[in-house]
Amino acid sequence: MTCGGKALLALVVCLLSTVGMVSAQTAPSADAAAAPAVITPGDNLVLQAIPALPASIAEATARYTQFRPAGFADWHPTRREMLILTRFSDSLQVHRVLMPGGARSQLTFFPDGVRGATYQPTTGDYFVFSKDTGGSEFAQNYRYDFATGDITLLTDGKSLNSLGVWSNRGDRMAYSSTRRNGRDRDLYVIDPRDPKSDRMVAATDGSWQIQDWSPDDRRLLVVQFVSATESYLWSVDVATGEKHLLMPRPKSGDTIAYGGGVFSRDGKGFYVTSDEGNEFQRLIYVDLTTGEKRVLSGGTPWDVQSFDLTRDGKTIAYVTNENGASVLHLLDTQSGRERPSPRLPLGTISGVSWSRDGKALAMGINSAHSPNDVYALDIVRGKVERWTTGEGAISTDRFVEPKLITWKSFDSRMMSGFLYQPDPARFPGPRPVIVEFHGGPEGQSRPVFFGRYNYLLDQLGVAVLLPNIRGSMGYGKTFLGLDNGVKRDDAYEDARTLFDWIGTQPGFDAHKIMVEGGSYGGLMTLVCATRYADRIACAIDTVGPSNLVTFLEHTEAYRRDLRRVEYGDERDPATRAWMERTAPLNNAEKATKPLFIVAGKNDPRVPYTEALQMADAVRKNGTPVWLLVANDEGHGFAKKKNADFLFYATIQFIRTYLLSEVAVPR
Repeated sequence: MTCGGKALLALVVCLLSTVGMVSAQTAPSADAAAAPAVITPGDNLVLQAIPALPASIAEATARYTQFRPAGFADWHPTRREMLILTRFSDSLQVHRVLMPGGARSQLTFFPDGVRGATYQPTTGDYFVFSKDTGGSEFAQNYRYDFATGDITLLTDGKSLNSLGVWSNRGDRMAYSSTRRNGRDRDLYVIDPRDPKSDRMVAATDGSWQIQDWSPDDRRLLVVQFVSATESYLWSVDVATGEKHLLMPRPKSGDTIAYGGGVFSRDGKGFYVTSDEGNEFQRLIYVDLTTGEKRVLSGGTPWDVQSFDLTRDGKTIAYVTNENGASVLHLLDTQSGRERPSPRLPLGTISGVSWSRDGKALAMGINSAHSPNDVYALDIVRGKVERWTTGEGAISTDRFVEPKLITWKSFDSRMMSGFLYQPDPARFPGPRPVIVEFHGGPEGQSRPVFFGRYNYLLDQLGVAVLLPNIRGSMGYGKTFLGLDNGVKRDDAYEDARTLFDWIGTQPGFDAHKIMVEGGSYGGLMTLVCATRYADRIACAIDTVGPSNLVTFLEHTEAYRRDLRRVEYGDERDPATRAWMERTAPLNNAEKATKPLFIVAGKNDPRVPYTEALQMADAVRKNGTPVWLLVANDEGHGFAKKKNADFLFYATIQFIRTYLLSEVAVPR
């Protein structure tokens, strides 16, 4: 089935008219007082076929839904204080923290979350932040003035805009915007104190990402992103907009991917990550005069995922992704030698950022026992200080540490993943298992804090397995490209071999498997629901495409070409035929196990119509289909009240179809 134009619109109207029939807003009956208490969905949630959820679910899970993580945003330029993103109520907002362990002072108050914030880099008397509306991802930039608390819109209010990068003098920001045609990310410069100073520096074609200003503020270092395995580095003249390609494609014709990018402090070269001549992203230095490239992280056979350079140019902090776990490295740029690094918890590190004086390195650390919190390494004392502590209503000390697992796929390639296993002393015998596929496809499941899902392990005794099938990042560029285009069939086969492996493990009940995932993980979920219905008990698809053809035709224009590189071009007849033949939507009659579909109405990546058309098609089988659509969300549920209701419904779905003896008809 291919929906488009009026046919697609008719489907949306039809389904949404029925979605509204299930609601907790009905008038109370005469014996309402005797009825069991139920959870009332929020006004922006529309439900179909989801039963009334007993209030006992919210009560039982409450301790697991109250964690409050924090993310680093920026250092103040002259004082040892920082901006962070965290929430007190429903969404992430900008807060200021004055010292390690200090109180979080909230500065922004919006119904929608803030995506990022950055101080004016010389005086810090204002900051610029980025925010969209309703999960649309059409982010706008705003200026917040500390003196008055006033907030000023800096962008056009309609297009997609990046937060931008400060000039060294702190008088301008460079950012990208789709303002011109809604598709290409052109380059702009603005003085945030004067919104009228906004001007386009250069028009582009595709997705261009600004990395840094040259020390004299005359040039921009920009990455042109084509795909996860192909990108290009450019120098752009700020005054004229003239572009100069810095790193041409090698004569061999191989593609190269670059990450990050920062000028050396003398302006004679720049630092960047590159997979040229290697399977992994390595940190390199490029001399702008000679073109010579020097590898700085050659002894590390893993991807360098992020890095930052001190303002004096003497030290680089970089983070490697080693089988999913993050490792921090400190490199002396003059000697090329590594400096001793502190011992950090096993988990992931994000947002490494030096303070302006180079005496402190901020980072976010996420582990099995802690939600993301902000830490800083005091270089002078060699001490790691914790700036925030993610409050929660339950001790995390006994939360399960994930185990690395491996299995052999159909072509003898080894796949891996992380397993969260319930305590066998409390839950003996074979356990039900949830297989959760990550998004991307260029994503990766990593050993991180499991949050509310710890309830499944602690209270329901359900194991959770997070696989990294072919196409996942972190295992080299060859592995990353193994699922492109029609080769995605091989990724689908990886899922089948995973089910085979589960069947050989005594700790799992192979008759009680649930699959779930979001975005690309949602597509994998729907593929399993239609290809391997005999292997699963039920499935939960969150914001996943149900047909790659309709997905590519209706995803936002600014990302369509990027996705065509990954999934294939639906305009090519042979590729289109493969997409239609393998689409879960066109195989919906094979989906015979209960299905829960979740979507955000404002999703710019995977239009919510992908969910509606799949729900409608599977329902014709007589298969139970729950549908949840949030009118104020986009690509996933960001607001806590919505995420909580989704979790309550998920628990009820699991209890009904995974843990019930009748969950898997035989």
